[in-house]
Amino acid sequence: MTFSHRTLLAVAVCLLAAPLLHAESTEAAITKQMGTLRSLNTTQRPAATVKLAQQIRALPAGQDKLKLADALANLVTEGDQGMDTKQAVADTLAQALKESPMPAKGDVPPPPYLDLASLVRYENVTATLDDPLFAKAKQVLISNDEDVAKADFTLRDIHGKKVTLSELRGKIVMVNFWATWCPPCRLEMPDLDVIYTHFQSQGLVILSITDEDPVKVDPFIGKMGYHPPVLFDSDGKVHKLFHVEGIPRSFVFNRDGRLVAEAIDQRTQGQFFQMLARGGLHP
Repeated sequence: MTFSHRTLLAVAVCLLAAPLLHAESTEAAITKQMGTLRSLNTTQRPAATVKLAQQIRALPAGQDKLKLADALANLVTEGDQGMDTKQAVADTLAQALKESPMPAKGDVPPPPYLDLASLVRYENVTATLDDPLFAKAKQVLISNDEDVAKADFTLRDIHGKKVTLSELRGKIVMVNFWATWCPPCRLEMPDLDVIYTHFQSQGLVILSITDEDPVKVDPFIGKMGYHPPVLFDSDGKVHKLFHVEGIPRSFVFNRDGRLVAEAIDQRTQGQFFQMLARGGLHP
């Protein structure tokens, strides 16, 4: 091979590799930007999230694109980022799944399908995806909610007192799953505390359930001055009963004990009031 031929071959290889290298660079930049989303204020974050959704949508099809789209779907549900923001992320995840379907492992659809179905069911976005695994994911969520609707439990609070969900009929009950290590949980706790202290007299009960060790939780709660009852699910049975795989997670039951509202992530004070209004609480 002559020098000129070798040079032309090297140039050709570089040209072929350039799109791949660019994609890898872009994916790294997107990942870095996603890591800063929680540091943005509430007015900056929606625009930054939409921009990331657009950047992910422009990536070449593949599992890396799907992972980024799914990761963003798990971040867009934190707080109230607006319907347009959530819809942009749902559209991106649906596109990524359409381009790169994931095979199921066992009977449960892969997480991206469940995450898209959760956006549709609990965040009121729309998604068009002609995939049997997406249809199955939506049915899984329906079945899970049916389990929650008939769930009951007895747990002990920080003082050792037993609390049973079914014995709270006649009250509006919010069941909130949280942990000390969870940043979104810590963000919503002051709002939950304010809501509880103001509306406890109207029959509102907030049960904050954690699977952590009381030795760790007690000083944390004491330092925060958090007033809602904290219950300990040390073996995780109630987490499983409510199909809780990510936190924070909140469920509202009305005075008849009927499940009326559900949140799959951190909520703002306004969003909590919307949930509780469906349970019959009217500030």
